[in-house]
Amino acid sequence: MSNNNAAPGGLKSGFSPLGMWAFSIGTSIGWGSFIVTCNAYLSKSGILGTVFGLLVGMAVIFVITWNLQYMIRSSPDAGGIYAFEKRVGGEDLGFLAFWFILLTYMAILWANITSVPLFARFFFGDTFHFGFHYEVFGYEVWLGETLLSILAIVLIGLFCANCVRLPNYVMIVAAGIFVLGFTGCTVFALLRHGNSSYSYSPMYTEGSGAFAQIVRIAAISPWAFIGFENISHFSEEYKFPVKKVRGILIGSVIVTTLLYLFVSILSVSAYPPEYDNWLQYIQDMHNLEGIKAVPAFYAADHYLGQTGVAVLLLSLFSVILTSLIGNLLALSRLLYAAGREKDAPPIFARLNKRGIPGKAILMIVLISLLLPFLGRTAIGWIVDVTTLGATLIYGLLSYAVYKHAQQAGRRLEKRTGIIGMILMLCFVFLLLIPGLLPFDAMETQSYILFIVWSVLGLVYFRVLIRQDKAGEHKHRFVVWLILLILMLFASMMWVSRATEAAANDAVERIFEYHNAHVNDQSDAAEENRAEFLQSQAKEISRTNTLYTIVSLSFFLISTGMMLNNYQDAKKLGERLSDARRIANLDTLTGVKNKHAFATAKAELNEQIQNGEDPVFALVICDINDLKQINDTNGHQAGDNYIRKACSVICDIFKRSRVFRIGGDEFAVICQGQDYERIDLLLEEVSAANDKNKASGDVQIACGMARYQDDRTVETVFERADKQMYENKTQLKA
Repeated sequence: MSNNNAAPGGLKSGFSPLGMWAFSIGTSIGWGSFIVTCNAYLSKSGILGTVFGLLVGMAVIFVITWNLQYMIRSSPDAGGIYAFEKRVGGEDLGFLAFWFILLTYMAILWANITSVPLFARFFFGDTFHFGFHYEVFGYEVWLGETLLSILAIVLIGLFCANCVRLPNYVMIVAAGIFVLGFTGCTVFALLRHGNSSYSYSPMYTEGSGAFAQIVRIAAISPWAFIGFENISHFSEEYKFPVKKVRGILIGSVIVTTLLYLFVSILSVSAYPPEYDNWLQYIQDMHNLEGIKAVPAFYAADHYLGQTGVAVLLLSLFSVILTSLIGNLLALSRLLYAAGREKDAPPIFARLNKRGIPGKAILMIVLISLLLPFLGRTAIGWIVDVTTLGATLIYGLLSYAVYKHAQQAGRRLEKRTGIIGMILMLCFVFLLLIPGLLPFDAMETQSYILFIVWSVLGLVYFRVLIRQDKAGEHKHRFVVWLILLILMLFASMMWVSRATEAAANDAVERIFEYHNAHVNDQSDAAEENRAEFLQSQAKEISRTNTLYTIVSLSFFLISTGMMLNNYQDAKKLGERLSDARRIANLDTLTGVKNKHAFATAKAELNEQIQNGEDPVFALVICDINDLKQINDTNGHQAGDNYIRKACSVICDIFKRSRVFRIGGDEFAVICQGQDYERIDLLLEEVSAANDKNKASGDVQIACGMARYQDDRTVETVFERADKQMYENKTQLKA
């Protein structure tokens, strides 16, 4: 299947296979490939723990990759996982996919926006340190750096909103630069490392076993790859057969893994002489400035001099550029698809004259302009949440693939769907539960951000419910339940981590107090010591109480919204039920109408196709001489005549569904007792005709046919209708 022929007025085809490969790796590899790789990978698990953990993570992501390529080939729609989940899993799971994809992509975009001033700090010093100056969580915010970030996002926004094919070529060139740059510097470092005195030891870090360290890296592997799936958002814009996407994704995962390995190896291949080993250096890198603050750059400078620094500098610039372009475009397609489905304001589904969702890009840019004022630290917490967001997204993808494959009879994808769900569920537990393994996968602040996002999801979902006039969100409890469980879980972990931190601080204070008063053994000193210990215990208790109250407040607020949403849903359901009942009634006679008959036929046809062989008979009734009465006595008399005929039919077929399917025509579906007595009931119709004939009252022609292994209800209807016309002729004679 190829998307060369884009629908007029729709998204324009502009992406090649190589371009999609560049998008996939360009959004997987970001600023974090240099910094987070050191902070979260090497410093916690060592070089071997990082290598083996990344390889295990790659194996896990290959399962997700198979599910993803199946999804794209089955449903090449803008919106990617969100659109597929909505179609296969339903409106509510579709909303959850949209909400967490939105969080994850926005976090990655914001992280790369705020990496622009970091880039400037590391390589241009204080050049942009001018204008106002303040601190946010210990991070210095300068007007010059803020303006630099704003300029970057505005320029990228203008580029993405006005170019159809150019992003494809820019991404290819930029991705090629950083792939060659990373690879070249690492190969040179490996070749020259053997002649140096530097050691790769320690292979693992202290404090936990090798297996636990490998599992730690594997558990956060979704962070390393999140973004590789964003090419699914462009599937309506491919200039190539969609079946090629499998090779593109597999190649992307392999190259991404290799690049993370290259950066990790490069970062530990050399370290300043004042440190005993690379681990000491990496653990102290946050206190350093310039090239030393980025271990990969220090190693490149050590082995290749300024040439190596220049190559990595150009590579890092390309990494930031591809991340900004790729994530901004993917977000715009997500909002475009959500606007099309009314899960986001419909204005986002509008395309500009170039066939690009310009309004969606504009909204992303406007929101992102606020981020540089918050500093880098807060954004770091948001990025921490992307690991959990990616895990939830891939879990929802695996569920949708399993369900779709089950319906399509695809055994392999059913298995990969189940495996993907199990793996992602395990990762969720590893990420959310501190202490399950001897590491903390998420910072304490990240829990509160995840709670806030879940609460915002409930608020926004409430808005959607109020706008849902057609009752499309049929299983609203799914969204409420999942968001409430996630929020409650994160709240508990947040309280636990905050209390643990308070306890650790108290232990440090007690240790300092003890050292300061170790020689004082007086009675007064003993009393002071007891009072001090009590004050520390109270401090821990106050911290636990405060965080518990805040957590409980979030939960109660969310529960209140859920109950309020339930009342809205109940009222909407009652209105829809009344509306459907009215829509299926004939206003003149009060029996069911032609639309209801069509629905009933569809239900019977489905039973026939499923091999259930329903037992039923159709009776077709037609009122004689209605036209003559209308012409002679007027339509009001005709309406009364129809009501009398309907009354006769309903009195005889008491236990059957009666439908008025035309001006003077009725249909009856006979089942159960009426089916067993069908011949006697037809005799009652004939007797009523004989009785009314003498008085000139209503005459009803009837025809009946039983279901007899017919392929459709229509064939039964045709036999009954033919018999009715025969009876009509007899009555007129």
